Amino acid sequence: MPAHRSSSWPLAWMWAGLIVYASLHPFMPWQWPVLPPEQPWHTLLWLPLSRYTRFDYWSNYLAYQPLGLLLAVAWLRGGAAPWRAGLQAALVGVLLSLAMEWTQYLLPRRVPSRVDWGLNSAGTLTGAVLALGLQRLGVMAGWQRLRDVLFVPHGTLGLMLLLSWPIGLLFPTPVPLGPGQAVVRLAVVADGWLADTPFAGWLPLPAADSTLAPGMEALATALGLLAPCLVSFVMLRRARHRLVTLAGACALGVSATTLSTALNFGPEHAFSWLAPPVVPGILMGLILGCALAFMHRKVVAALGLVLLTLLIALVNQTGADPYFALSLKGWEQGRFIRFHGLAQWIGWVWPLAALVFLMLQAVSPHRPSPGPTPTIRP
Repeated sequence: MPAHRSSSWPLAWMWAGLIVYASLHPFMPWQWPVLPPEQPWHTLLWLPLSRYTRFDYWSNYLAYQPLGLLLAVAWLRGGAAPWRAGLQAALVGVLLSLAMEWTQYLLPRRVPSRVDWGLNSAGTLTGAVLALGLQRLGVMAGWQRLRDVLFVPHGTLGLMLLLSWPIGLLFPTPVPLGPGQAVVRLAVVADGWLADTPFAGWLPLPAADSTLAPGMEALATALGLLAPCLVSFVMLRRARHRLVTLAGACALGVSATTLSTALNFGPEHAFSWLAPPVVPGILMGLILGCALAFMHRKVVAALGLVLLTLLIALVNQTGADPYFALSLKGWEQGRFIRFHGLAQWIGWVWPLAALVFLMLQAVSPHRPSPGPTPTIRP
């Protein structure tokens, strides 16, 4: 297979970084494990067994599948033989998982387990085998041709943003579909540093019980729905493909928020997040998205900078209402501890990363591509 430049490498590095983050969160307190006097240190190399729920089994197995898939695809597109690409991808996943389990000995809040290691390794192997199957069936070559037709040259950051957006929504957000509280979180940290200085209280912080007016909450929801669409619109060539991604973003955003609510409060409360301003906000986002779908990608990028800045401003004016606080308690103390830091981190920084991506697209010169010209056609 001839070598190609592939976005699989940066995506694989990103996924590996997310695995490390989720495996070692909250990164404190670090301490050496205390062993009984008669137990030698090398016994730690053989990981213990642990009891798990069905949720834990599936999450450990599925978390490493994308890593195996992306690594195998990257090596295949680099010209490696299929057997070698699959073997190398599986080996990287096995060693990464083993390193994470051994490192968890140093974190009392984490529990190393050879069951985790086995499930992670099996997930990596499954992803690598899936990549080999896709390559044999010609799916990868077909995807490259389809990508040249659908997308303008955009780099890998756009794909990273689109793939990570639903993960950020799994962490409870103060406004439905509205991640991006990084600014206020940084302000809280900075305010703590300034507590005993003459600059104490200088930073504007939202009150704990502050809420947006219904109209502003609907607007924030609409902007939250538009956020991934703005990223995809500057990547896609044709308006009809943009409209498909608009519908997909709506379905995916509603599904991710519903799943998060159901896992926190039970299936019977899965749709309790649909407050009165939410549905008008979603409809507003769909209408604005339909209008933006027919605009030139440079115009979309420029407008996106304004819309995302407004989204960040609105979300960071919202305090932690009782529902939001209860959701966080479930994430921090319940079964979601494995994903708490990962989803929280993505949700906080996603709009800022999207701003950087749109800014780069707005100022980048036109680059020729092998596909058709980037004229927006229905």
